[in-house]
Amino acid sequence: MSTVTTPAGRLDAPSDPSSPARRRLDWRLRFAVLSLIWGFSFLLIKVGTGAYAPFQVTLGRLLFGTAVLAAAMAVRRERLPRGVRVWGHLTVAAFLLNALPFSLFAYAELTIPSTLAGICNATSPLWGMALSLIALSEDRPTRVRVAGLGLGFLGVLTVLGSWQGFHGLDATGTALALLGSLSYPIGWIYVRRTLAGTGDSHLSMTGAQLLLATVQLAVVTPLFTTLPTRLSVGPLLAIAALGALGTGLAVLLQYGLVAEVGPTTAQMVTYFIPVIATAAGVALLGETLTWSTPVGAAIVLTGAALTQLRPKPRP
Repeated sequence: MSTVTTPAGRLDAPSDPSSPARRRLDWRLRFAVLSLIWGFSFLLIKVGTGAYAPFQVTLGRLLFGTAVLAAAMAVRRERLPRGVRVWGHLTVAAFLLNALPFSLFAYAELTIPSTLAGICNATSPLWGMALSLIALSEDRPTRVRVAGLGLGFLGVLTVLGSWQGFHGLDATGTALALLGSLSYPIGWIYVRRTLAGTGDSHLSMTGAQLLLATVQLAVVTPLFTTLPTRLSVGPLLAIAALGALGTGLAVLLQYGLVAEVGPTTAQMVTYFIPVIATAAGVALLGETLTWSTPVGAAIVLTGAALTQLRPKPRP
C-alpha cells in the first residue's frame, strides 16, 4: 500500500535520535499503527464500494489523503517542487503509485473478499524483485532471492486453489488486485530512475504526487460514474478514514520510520498487512476462510521476505 515517492539521498539517513518528536512515540508503536492502518484499508475499501462506485471511492480517498499532506506541508512550511520535468515525472508516478492501483483494488473488491485483496497486495515485493532484475542493473540476483521468488508465486497458486481449477474464484477481480500490486513496483522503479536527486523533500514530492493523482481521478470519475442517489454515511466515513488515515497519515508514519530505522526495517510492515487484512475481513465482515488462504499467505510472505535479502557487502 505504499504511496511514497522517495528521492534518493533523502530518506536513507537516520534522523537525530535525540529529537523530542522521536522520543514522544517509540518507532515500534508507530510501526504497529502503520500495520493496522494499512491492514484495515482493504476492509474500508470493501465498505466504501458497498455504496459508491470504485472511482468515487478512489477519488474520495485521494482527496482526504491530499488534505492531510497539505496540512502537514503548511505546518512545516514546505513548498511544492518546481520544474516542468519534475512535475512531468510526478504525473506518471501519481498514476502508477496512486491513481491506478487504488482504482484497481477498489474495482477488485466488488467481486473478491477483502482478505484476498490484502493477500494479493503482499505480492508486490515478488513483482518488484522480478522487475528489478530486468530494470535495475545494480540489483543482483542470488539463489536465495530467486528461490524466494518461486516460493512466493507458489504461495499465490495455493491461495487461489489452483489444484481445484480456481473453483469459486472470481478471475477478473483477482487479476485486477494482482495488477494493482504489480503497479507499485513499476512505479517505484520509475521514480528511482527519474526523480532521484531532485533535492526536494519527501513530504513535498509526495504531496505533489497525491495532488496530481487527485486531479487525474477528478477528470476520470465524472466520465464513468454518476452521482449517487442517496448519501450513505457509513461508507462515506469509511472512505474518509481510508484517505485521511490509510493514505495521508500512513505516508507520514512511513516517512518517519524510514528516516529513523531505515528503509529495510520500515519495509517489514508489508508482511503484517495481509495478516491484519485477513483477520479484519473474517472478524468484521464475516468473510469465509479456507485452509488454503492462510497457508498460501504464509508461503507468499516467506517468499517475499527471501526476495528482500541482499548479499553482505564485501569488505
